[in-house]
Amino acid sequence: MRKNEWVDISVPIRSGMVHWPGDPAVRIRRLQNMDRGDRNNLSLISFGSHTGTHMDAPRHFFAKGKSLDKMPFGAAIGPARVLEIKDTRCIRAEELKRYRIKRRERIIFKTRNSSFWKADGFKKEFVYMSQEAAEYLTDAGVGVVGIDYLSVGGYRKGGAEIHKTLLGAQIWIIEGLNLFGVKPGNYDLICLPLKIFNSDGAPCRAIIHPRFE
Repeated sequence: MRKNEWVDISVPIRSGMVHWPGDPAVRIRRLQNMDRGDRNNLSLISFGSHTGTHMDAPRHFFAKGKSLDKMPFGAAIGPARVLEIKDTRCIRAEELKRYRIKRRERIIFKTRNSSFWKADGFKKEFVYMSQEAAEYLTDAGVGVVGIDYLSVGGYRKGGAEIHKTLLGAQIWIIEGLNLFGVKPGNYDLICLPLKIFNSDGAPCRAIIHPRFE
């Protein structure tokens, strides 16, 4: 990674891409196609609000929670820290304690999940966040949490509870990041979701830039 290089850590949205089981499949179809003689290209795009690299709002799990279009710009723009998680099963509070996480920090977790983006099909055994880790981050008062697969909570257990713990503390969540090749350390982050009215979540473009202080 070069000193002045911005790195795209979002995954491309494409037809047939991996998605959370039960969520709508991704379909992109050209309605007008210049290869067929049309004067322009125009596509029909269909996917769920939690497709690919996306953000979760409190409304995802709270009926009266704040929607994503109400997120302040500064929530996901600014300094962020990429922490590499060694545990191959889940993010645990014990591993987080040595990082001395500070209030309002933007924390992005790099796990073995980032290698999954090279494979087809949903991986059920991804690294997820434990309830104790979610409570630790809540007590620390972080502002944003990001992870490199489609959920901060596990597929088999704890999915809803982890989301409720973080979102209930007004912690914005970025999911579906691709951190393959990204080294742990300090970065500048820009992550803006689509502005969808009253949204529980929306795809976003996330980019990072190394900080040299």
